[in-house]
Amino acid sequence: MIDLEKIRAQFPILDTQVKGKKLVYFDNAATTQKPKRVLDALNTYYSAQNANIHRGIHHLAEIATAAYEETRTSIAQFLNAKETREIIITKGTTDSINLVANSFTEKYIKQGDEIIISTLEHHSNIVPWQMACERKGAILKVIPINDKGELDLVSFEKLLNTKTKLVAVTFVSNALGTINPVHEIIEKAHHVGAKVLIDAAQACAHIAIDVQAMDCDFLAFSAHKLYGPTGVGVLYGKKELLEAMPPYQGGGEMIAEVTFEKTTYNELPYKFEAGTPNIADVIATKFAIEFLQEIGLEKAAKHENYLLSYATNKLRAIEGLKIYGTAANKASVISFVIDGVHHQDLAILLDNFGIAVRTGHHCTQPLMKRFEILGTTRASFAVYNTEEEIDYFIESLNKVLAMLR
Repeated sequence: MIDLEKIRAQFPILDTQVKGKKLVYFDNAATTQKPKRVLDALNTYYSAQNANIHRGIHHLAEIATAAYEETRTSIAQFLNAKETREIIITKGTTDSINLVANSFTEKYIKQGDEIIISTLEHHSNIVPWQMACERKGAILKVIPINDKGELDLVSFEKLLNTKTKLVAVTFVSNALGTINPVHEIIEKAHHVGAKVLIDAAQACAHIAIDVQAMDCDFLAFSAHKLYGPTGVGVLYGKKELLEAMPPYQGGGEMIAEVTFEKTTYNELPYKFEAGTPNIADVIATKFAIEFLQEIGLEKAAKHENYLLSYATNKLRAIEGLKIYGTAANKASVISFVIDGVHHQDLAILLDNFGIAVRTGHHCTQPLMKRFEILGTTRASFAVYNTEEEIDYFIESLNKVLAMLR
């Protein structure tokens, strides 16, 4: 069991009043709240460590550089990467995917090659590959799903062939909560010689990730979905691939030597980290990882899965409510529609009760089109959420429906 009272006490924002009601935050799939240690780390950097990193030799620069690189080490351990130089610090999951979509495709994709994604993907794991295919003359293929929101793996196997160069799929669907069988996907892709990128943005706070056991070639996630700050992302990549790929951006830090005639590039990971990074937020990310590790991912997931089951049963009792995403294996996300009620109206009225949920297409418009809907209301749970909050949510939802109906 987890100590919910102790966990919640670490999040100052949970005491916020919204329109006279205590905040109930069920928008964790969009971004998680931040524990006090993360907030303190941000303040400490700017008040006692502020300096640019890597190139300075004065005291503050050395302190800031050491703290920054400690985060890289922490991330490498969190993912069980072989080496810290396989960890590229980016601006977020989207930035990480765009890095691969540019650098990997520049090196390895030619006209007529194929890239596979799935129907479940966030726009950030669709659009970069569309752009890459247009640029390189490659073909984009899509794995279909069944009505539960699960990938059709039989169809996936039929899509795979010797022209397949990359498979890019989400670990956990942000819109439906579906947990994909990524180990099986990676194994099947590797069988035809394809590389695999895993979008772990929604998985990193809920599922223990071991990139060596998984054998993925790339994996991306964002700190802000892991109780860390915004503006920080991670790209894990196998060293041999990253070394072969050209830089994504040019500028300071990513160089070894610059002349007007020619530039040589820095070693990993710095080759892919042009310019001054988001230093304070990267440093604070280490403390977000520590927070989650202290609780234990397995314990956190067990609590969140209980909340998922509890809320699902309560919602199913509401007349006219339909849940989208009923996979046998799913994370703590519930997306639903209610007959005769627009999802935006629902969210606006729930906000009057202090309840934060997400509405719309969740940056998954092709997925919404698959289900022939415009959008859903999405409630997503984190380790600090409680059974009592769900009871209040259901009670408030019934009041809102009484008003709308």
